[in-house]
Amino acid sequence: MKPFALALLLFAFTQEKPRTGIAVFDLGISEKEPLALGETPAAFKGDAVLSNGRVQLAVPRNASAAELRTGGVVRARLSLSGVRTLDRVSLVEHGKGAATAEVGGRSADGIAVLARMRIKKGEVTVEIQPGAGAEKLRVESPGRFVVLPDFFADDIVIDAAKIPVAAAEIPAENFLLHPSPAGDAIVMGVFESRDQDVRLTLSGEGAARVVTGSEIRFGKSGKIWVGVLEGPQVCPALFQVGPVMKPEKTGVQIPYRGQWRVDFTSPDGLVASSTLLLQDAKDGSYIRPSFTGDVHSGGAPEKIAPDRVQKGYHACWSDPDRRVTLMPLSRQMAAPVLMYPLNRTADTPPDAFTVVDLARSCLGTGPCDYILDLEGHKDQYKGRATCGVRDILGRIYASKQQKAKRAEVEKCLNDGLTFVSHIRSRVQLYMEFLAAMKKYLADQIQAQPDLAKPLSELEKTLQEMDARVAQRREKIQSPEVVARMNEEFRKNVLDDESAEALERCRAYTHALVEIGGNQDELVAECRGVVKVLRQRAGLMLATDSRLATVCAEIRRRTHEVLRNPAWHEGTQH
Repeated sequence: MKPFALALLLFAFTQEKPRTGIAVFDLGISEKEPLALGETPAAFKGDAVLSNGRVQLAVPRNASAAELRTGGVVRARLSLSGVRTLDRVSLVEHGKGAATAEVGGRSADGIAVLARMRIKKGEVTVEIQPGAGAEKLRVESPGRFVVLPDFFADDIVIDAAKIPVAAAEIPAENFLLHPSPAGDAIVMGVFESRDQDVRLTLSGEGAARVVTGSEIRFGKSGKIWVGVLEGPQVCPALFQVGPVMKPEKTGVQIPYRGQWRVDFTSPDGLVASSTLLLQDAKDGSYIRPSFTGDVHSGGAPEKIAPDRVQKGYHACWSDPDRRVTLMPLSRQMAAPVLMYPLNRTADTPPDAFTVVDLARSCLGTGPCDYILDLEGHKDQYKGRATCGVRDILGRIYASKQQKAKRAEVEKCLNDGLTFVSHIRSRVQLYMEFLAAMKKYLADQIQAQPDLAKPLSELEKTLQEMDARVAQRREKIQSPEVVARMNEEFRKNVLDDESAEALERCRAYTHALVEIGGNQDELVAECRGVVKVLRQRAGLMLATDSRLATVCAEIRRRTHEVLRNPAWHEGTQH
């Protein structure tokens, strides 16, 4: 069948009431009537079309690739690397819940290459399982950007305009996103194992340069899924943002509420990822969705007062009509800016899909949650923040209730020490990471002198953490110092009812808050450096494939140190 006729048929699907079940068409037999349920022809007379009412998998006769379509629009072309013509198409499954086509051809040296492509009822993905000879799946969905979601740090955004090589290896850990140039669709690749390497191909010049496709190795685990998220402005790209600390209303209106990731790109190519705040009512408070909620509210989304948004504590938010405002908090939050739906919230429409939805529908909830490492996302809050200790003790001593509320004062002292000890343990963990990573990079430079230049760049990133630690080393003190301060307080201030008691209390809390505040700042700064190191290693891999082993090790180690952060580390992007 001619491509024009195939396009007309797929267009007709969008004009009629969508079929909600599985339908398989052999366009060499009929353009309107699907094959009878259960019929599994060994070959198609014309083009093959598998549909579930949401996506269509079309295999044009003797074409080089299958086509993943939504609404009659080709979202991605799927081909088996090395196969020029898919001259074998048979139907091996045809039930109410799923349909599977076996497709294949021969490589240039005559070896048969096969794979099975399956669609399920209600899903927006195609599952590809390799058969004989299948090594890689090529996904063609041309666009300027590819996004590698990072659930522990900032995303990696591959900008074709900044990648001069014709092919690039990337650290795609189970997921990658191809946003459409029009911003109305995302083609998402999902794969079971991190040993399934991904290679991008690029072409064009200047602003017209694009990532033409991704090649995903099937690897030991095998399966790959390719899905589509679509809708108006589901993945908009903005090429201009307002000045720092100035709210700038955009023309973007997110299609539905959810946990939206907003990626600002700094001038040096790094990304600062933020979570879009959602406002329920005009002039009302905002919520910040997350995987695990807020530790202070039993897992519910964190609530944020409107004045904190306007004062410049947050980089992006939406109003009750879902219109987006951006406010870069520094020169490191610039354009291009990309946004996409990362996860759902309680009020996300049931028929809307997010990145995490697709991941779970492909991998299964348990395996997906393991890959996402949901346990590692749970931030921790132990004891009471030093500013909270200051406020409580200040009120008690100002009202001269220190004897009546002696138990509460004791609890405050203990909670403050617990808090300082917890944050200090996180600082210590980062310092141990710093020492180990410096040694690792030094060893790699000695073992691979040809990589000295890029590895030295990574060492420079670590020097920033060295500088931050040196700057605050004297001010953070230690839990032992705070324990001695507490004992002095108990001895000289706890039962003191003199006129000087309040000032003595204030002297204690001032010193405590200085220790706690510097610890809070340092632990957040250390986390920031680790996130930059993690991202920079991934970006360097895209231009130098020799760094593959080092990059994988850096990302493994950074993942470990970023797990289970203290709440004060600023983990919510």
